[in-house]
Amino acid sequence: MIRVRQVKVSVLNNTKEAIKDKTAKKLKVASNDIKSFKIHKQSIDARDKKNICYTYEVDVNFKNEMAIIKRNKSQDIFITPNEEYKIPSSGKEKLNGPIVIVGSGPAGLFAAYILAESGYQPIVIERGEKITDRIKSVENFWQTGKLNINSNVQFGEGGAGTFSDGKLNTLTNDSEFRGQKVLETFVKFGADADILYMHNPHIGTDVLRNVIVNMREAIVKLGGQFLYESCLTNIILDKNKVVAIEINNKTKMTCNHLILAIGHSARDTFSWLYDLGLEMQAKPFAIGIRVEHLQKMINESQYEDFAKYLPPATYKLTYKAQNNRGVYSFCMCPGGYVVNASSANKKLAINGMSNRKRDSKNANSAIVVTVSPNDFGNHPLAGIEFQENLEAQAYKIGEGNIPIQLYKDYKNNQKSTSFGSFTTEMKGKYTFSNLNELFPHYINEALKEAFSNFDKKIKGFGADDTILSGIESRTSSPVRILRDNNYEANIKGIYPSGEGAGYAGGIITSAIDGIKVAETIIKKYSA
Repeated sequence: MIRVRQVKVSVLNNTKEAIKDKTAKKLKVASNDIKSFKIHKQSIDARDKKNICYTYEVDVNFKNEMAIIKRNKSQDIFITPNEEYKIPSSGKEKLNGPIVIVGSGPAGLFAAYILAESGYQPIVIERGEKITDRIKSVENFWQTGKLNINSNVQFGEGGAGTFSDGKLNTLTNDSEFRGQKVLETFVKFGADADILYMHNPHIGTDVLRNVIVNMREAIVKLGGQFLYESCLTNIILDKNKVVAIEINNKTKMTCNHLILAIGHSARDTFSWLYDLGLEMQAKPFAIGIRVEHLQKMINESQYEDFAKYLPPATYKLTYKAQNNRGVYSFCMCPGGYVVNASSANKKLAINGMSNRKRDSKNANSAIVVTVSPNDFGNHPLAGIEFQENLEAQAYKIGEGNIPIQLYKDYKNNQKSTSFGSFTTEMKGKYTFSNLNELFPHYINEALKEAFSNFDKKIKGFGADDTILSGIESRTSSPVRILRDNNYEANIKGIYPSGEGAGYAGGIITSAIDGIKVAETIIKKYSA
C-alpha cells in the first residue's frame, strides 16, 4: 500500500468519496484507479478560522505501487511502513511461581494481557471491586458522600482512567508500535474503530468500562486470574528478593515476580513499600483547579462559523507566570463533567470525565501549576504529604463537598453565592467557597495571571461567571519508584510500572509501560 499525507478535505464535504477523490488528485491518478483505501490519521486544521478543514493520512491500494511512487516525488507519498506490534519470543530460564500483578488499571491490565497472550498465566490482584460493583459504590458516593476507601474513582477494576475522559493521547516515541497494539486491543474488545486514526482519540468512560470487562474475560480464558477486593499489604523477602506476598493482612501467596501497577493514589502502599526498603524519589507534578465553560462558547471560539459542523472542540493552553511557574490546561473534557474523585476520608480531590458522545452542556479542564520538591521537600513521600494537606483543606472549605467559585469572585478574593449565566455539570455535591483559601499564594498568583492570558486566546475564558472548582491534585504521581534498564527495582522480583510508579501520564502511556514490563519478563523466562 501507499501512504499519502496532507490530504485536505472540506468540513462541509467530509465523505469517504471526497477523501478518495482528494487522495487521487494528490497522486495524479483517477479515483477509479484506487482499489481500496484506509484512513491512517485524521485531524482538524483550524489555524485558518475561515477555511477549517480535515487533514488525512490515507493508505491506498494500487496494482503498480512503485510506479506511482516514482511518478510522485513527494515526502507526502511513500510505501506504507510495517507498523505491526510483535510480542518477543520467550526466554529459556524457568519461571518459579506465578507472576502477580498488583492493580488492574491500564498498566496492570495490559501487562496481564500480553503475558496471557504469550502463554503465561498471570494473577491480577485489585484492592477495589469489579466494574459493576465499583460503579454502584462511586454513584452512591456522589449521591450520599459515603466513601468506599478501597473502591472509588481512583481504585477498582480499570483504575482511575475508568472514571475519566478516556483520552488516548501519547507523545512518546513508539517505534515498537506498542501504542498501536493498545488501540487495536481496545477496538478488538469493543471500542469504536475511529480511535485508530483520530488525532485526539477518545474512547469515553462509558465505552471503556465494557472494554475492560471484555479484556478481563479474554485474559481469564487464556488462563489468567483476577482477585478483587484484594489489597497488597506486605511483601515477603529472602535475601532482597521477593518470595511471597500478603493480601488483606492475612492471605499469603508464593510470588517471585511482582509487577507493581498500583496507580498514583495508593498512598498507604507507597508508605510501607518505602519502609520495606524499595528505592523511590519525589518528583514534580502539578496542582490547580477545574474550570467550566459552556461547550458552545468553546466551539465557537475554536471553530467560528464551522462550529455546528464539527465535534465538540478541545483546547490546549500553556503559560509561564512571572513567578516562573508553568501553568497549563490538563485533561480537557469536552462535553464532560467535573467529578468528586476522592479516595481518602476527609480529603477531597476532583477530576474530569466524559462519555463517548461528549454531550453534556459544559466543557471542563484542569488548569494546573507546576510544583516540585523545592516546594515540598526531597523526602520521597513529601509530595504525597503536600497533596494530602491541600486535599484536607479542600474538604474543609467545601464542608465535605466540592468547593466551587465563580472566576470574578476568585479574582476579588470573596466567596461566591450563586451561579451566573450557566450552572455546573458535576458528579458529587458542591458548596460555594473561596478557593483563595485553598492554595498557597504562589499558586493563586500564577492561576490568576494565566487566566488573563488564556482569555486573550479563547474569548470568554476568563468571563466573570466562569466556574472554578478544586482541588485538581492527582495530575501525576508525586513519587517515582526507581528501576533499572530491565524494569526491575532494587528489590529483585519487583517491577514498578505505570503512572503510579512515575513512568507514565495517562491511559496509553501507562498501558505501554505495562507492556514493556511484560516483555522484559517474557524475554527472560519460559512460559
